[in-house]
Amino acid sequence: MLMAEWICTKCGYIYNEAFGDVAHDIPKNTPFEKIDPSWICPRCGADKSFFVKKS
Repeated sequence: MLMAEWICTKCGYIYNEAFGDVAHDIPKNTPFEKIDPSWICPRCGADKSFFVKKS
């Protein structure tokens, strides 16, 4: 399975599915779509709707 990267359009933070967000209890290899809707950008606090998939 190919892991994707998602970019916060507010601050540029990149969520890499291969790395997850261990500091916020998101394990490695977690697809962005599987992250709880309440998760927010660790850098600026934007919600998931501000993220776009990196092409």
